[in-house]
Amino acid sequence: MRNWLLFSAFVLTTALAAGAPGVSPEGKARIEELLKVQNSVQSTLAKVRPAVVAIESGDGTASGVIISEDGLIMTAAHVAEKPGLTMRVVLENGTVVKGLTLGLDKTTDAALMKMTDTKKKWPFVKLSRQVDQAQPGEWCFALGHPGGYDKARGVVLRVGKIIKQAANSLQTDCVLMGGDSGGPLFNLGGEVIGIHSQIWEGRDENMHVSMAPFLRSWNAMKGNKVIHVWSTGSGGYLGVATEESPEGRLDVVEVIKGSPAQRAGLRAGDVILAFNGEAISEQPQFSNAVRMKAAGDVVKLRIRSGDSEREVSITLGTKPNDEG
Repeated sequence: MRNWLLFSAFVLTTALAAGAPGVSPEGKARIEELLKVQNSVQSTLAKVRPAVVAIESGDGTASGVIISEDGLIMTAAHVAEKPGLTMRVVLENGTVVKGLTLGLDKTTDAALMKMTDTKKKWPFVKLSRQVDQAQPGEWCFALGHPGGYDKARGVVLRVGKIIKQAANSLQTDCVLMGGDSGGPLFNLGGEVIGIHSQIWEGRDENMHVSMAPFLRSWNAMKGNKVIHVWSTGSGGYLGVATEESPEGRLDVVEVIKGSPAQRAGLRAGDVILAFNGEAISEQPQFSNAVRMKAAGDVVKLRIRSGDSEREVSITLGTKPNDEG
């Protein structure tokens, strides 16, 4: 039996509510809305599910989605790690094939992979190229392989809504777990609108890379390029490139001349310890936090330089037009 998990509870609740006496007009409208969502997801799921894959590397497991007949895969940058790595890709029926990582955007957490066998015709899904259509309040559903591939269970479905949209990310209340990273977020039309990036404890705090970074850097990532997009928000600009160290630190690798980061005294070799009071050690977590801020917002960073630590307040600026 296919495991529908949260969606099973969603369908059951809807069915019970539909038969309950004394339902108000508002309640009936809500039930009708839920039934429409249920029908849309049910009709779409069978079409998109075969393209959702598990990705295995060493002892780690994650997810991805095939988006072309010749086996191109979208996933998260923290899953792919770097270009040229060979990973195991597990299809819906348990078949294991080889996948090769291509390019990635480290600051937005977007990445591409490809099947090494490009002569076979693989199941695939469509992408949404209308980035502005993924608006707060819209229904969506997440697919992935939390905890790793399980043939008896199959791909796991979570239904929810978009909570917030930023320049390069979406926030939803779809419940995600470890192993979902890199999996797809769909609209009700069956188009990919995001890739799972940051998984948090709060139900409504999960972050997904939107289509914007993928569409913007498509050719570069297909060409195995590692992209350093400077940390920006909705008009905000910090001007620093970071990289996760093998020791679990978030190191500053470059500071742009004339940027807010340089004016605040940040230098290459510094270590970022916290953002607005929250401990931080992962690059996507840091980039997502910065992207949620706008030009003129003040952010506080806890920095370690050598053996000393300090807290700096930085007013985000506007990204220069010629900055890549």
